[in-house]
Amino acid sequence: MQESKSFLNVLLIEDIQEKANALINALDTSIYCIKHVSNSGVSLLHQVEKLKPDLIIIDIESPNRDILDSLHLLSSSNPKPIVMFSPEKDTATINQLVKSGVSAYVAGGVDPQRVKSIIDTALARFQEYQSLKNELAMTKEKLSGQKTVEQAKLWLMEAKKLSEQEAYQCIRKTAMDNSQKMEDVAKNILSLAKMIGS
Repeated sequence: MQESKSFLNVLLIEDIQEKANALINALDTSIYCIKHVSNSGVSLLHQVEKLKPDLIIIDIESPNRDILDSLHLLSSSNPKPIVMFSPEKDTATINQLVKSGVSAYVAGGVDPQRVKSIIDTALARFQEYQSLKNELAMTKEKLSGQKTVEQAKLWLMEAKKLSEQEAYQCIRKTAMDNSQKMEDVAKNILSLAKMIGS
């Protein structure tokens, strides 16, 4: 995830020390370094805030409401790749976990031989998802900006009796003269239009 690092800081949520040790040993020679082990009773959000992990592994019997809520909040405010191991096989719960930001869900026990490849896949999936999410946000922003420019252009055409090309050039020139984005100039024009009630 962060290529400048030689390892990734992993937070493990595990209640059984023996299983935690098995996971630590399974990842011993990989780039995934389990630096902290917490139990499921500790606030996940608090742990993430305090320890700033690059990746989270959760191995629990059954995801409770607190875990689901925490994952949902993390996904929207501070997304991280999350791998979950749990015997829970209920499809609705699994769907809810994936919607809440779990990058990989493995129903069943932790197989030390497969752990690294599961995490590799989860990390790749997380990066791809974040990339698509950022692209979508940029596209939405661009479309929103274009819509604002269109509205300002229409107002100039009506209020100043300009042609479409003249209205566009007016916004473009003002943006260049003031080192602003066309969208910002358009917003100012629309604010002015609102003020004068036209």
